[in-house]
Amino acid sequence: MFQDIGCFKSKVHVVTTILYTPPNTMDQTRFDPSETVKVVVRCRPLNEKEIAAGYGRCVFVDCSNGTVEVHNPNGKRNDGPRRFRFDAVYDENSMQKDLYNETFRGLIDNVLVGFNGTVFAYGQTGTGKTFTIQGFQDNPELRGIMPNSFVHIFDEISKSMGTQYLVRASYLEIYKEEIRDLLRRDQSKHLEIREKPDSGIYIKDLSSVLTKSIDEILKVMTIGYQNRAVGATNMNEHSSRSHAIFIITVECCRTGTDGKKHIRVGKLNLVDLAGSERQSKTLSEGERLKEATKINLSLSTLGNVISALVDGKSTHIPYRDSKLTRLLQDSLGGNSKTIMIANIGPATYNYEETINTLRYSNRAKNIRNKPKINEDPKDALLKEYQEEINRLKSLLQNSVSAISRQPIKQDIQHKSQRKHALLDGSDVDTDFVNNGSDTELDSTSIESYLKEQQVKLLAEKNEILNDHSLVAVEKSRMLNDLEVKPIIFENCFYICIYIFSCFSRANSLLETKSKSEDIS
Repeated sequence: MFQDIGCFKSKVHVVTTILYTPPNTMDQTRFDPSETVKVVVRCRPLNEKEIAAGYGRCVFVDCSNGTVEVHNPNGKRNDGPRRFRFDAVYDENSMQKDLYNETFRGLIDNVLVGFNGTVFAYGQTGTGKTFTIQGFQDNPELRGIMPNSFVHIFDEISKSMGTQYLVRASYLEIYKEEIRDLLRRDQSKHLEIREKPDSGIYIKDLSSVLTKSIDEILKVMTIGYQNRAVGATNMNEHSSRSHAIFIITVECCRTGTDGKKHIRVGKLNLVDLAGSERQSKTLSEGERLKEATKINLSLSTLGNVISALVDGKSTHIPYRDSKLTRLLQDSLGGNSKTIMIANIGPATYNYEETINTLRYSNRAKNIRNKPKINEDPKDALLKEYQEEINRLKSLLQNSVSAISRQPIKQDIQHKSQRKHALLDGSDVDTDFVNNGSDTELDSTSIESYLKEQQVKLLAEKNEILNDHSLVAVEKSRMLNDLEVKPIIFENCFYICIYIFSCFSRANSLLETKSKSEDIS
């Protein structure tokens, strides 16, 4: 995060020109399946250190035309500026909410209907990437893309009718080429990347927290951010020493025109990349220098991937050369709608770094992705819940049928003794006949009782699908421990307990009435 964050706060100016407005949800679903990565540039103000050192401005932003001009401070008088055009550009007067509403809102709308989406901030250290992605929670005007997307997602869910939603959150960082789960207390465990043929790249054993409100997902973000690797350098007092990725998975279930329930799963990756560094400027040494080396290597690989994707001649894309590019494989050239935001500084001191950022960003505009709606995926959690509930329902029905077909031993004993009494010419004991009648009545009551329990269980099934209360209990327990564990099907566990308690009560009734039986 850059030095003087207050300069964004003090200059209130609404950007009225919208250079890139993502199409609405209905238009997106009819789009050509191939689309390019959208690239946005944001330039921060000169900070206090740069002003005190007397550095001038070499970057000039034209919001109305979507262009950035960079003047070489060491160039000849006749040398013209370098010009770049992007989908949208934002100057130092831009506000966090304007940036979100004009550029990122449409992307989140698409995630809610089942597309994958990625936002990643790229640029030199100290240019405001973390401020743009995360911002500050204390002031709503300074909240970044991440918390604004939380509000957006849960606001849309609250307004939806007839659709069930499930929202999960994960938070990881890539620190010195090792993947760490930011939601675990033990940060020494390194996670591995895996790939499934049907669903693509995933991280084994990564925590996934179920959330049902803005406050809950904000708490997940706060816990993860506190675990992130941050350190001071000469360029940035709060320099991110890792690449961080916050993952939001949104599952929605709605009934289609065919009368069947269909599940769509959208995944949003919010990526805050560590900034590129020059040791001569950051004065890094020791551990900071090792961190910077790893950061620069992974960013170099990212640049190679971008170049290979737009080259047209490359037959091999080096995704596997770094953990970062492996995780961004779908976001760059795959199944995702992607927006890259390039953060730059205006000072002449950083001319070369600014030019490099703009060059890579300009190339990224030509990357073509192939986004598609993820409908009825095999690994959808809502689908697993429904399948487990259907399995338990079938188990209950089969067990009730088996119990209802089981002969009542008292009834057999009653008929047998009555037959012998008639053959002997003697009267049947009145008390025994009465007991036999009671037994027949009890067997009917048992069946009625079990059917009542079945109705109750079916009602509970609907309650579970419409209310995530059991899930919320498990999630709350995990957050209170500050160590989030992998998702478990707690709701199914409780259903099992309830079902087998019904069986137990029914069987105990039968056993009580058959203790003294002796069938002849």
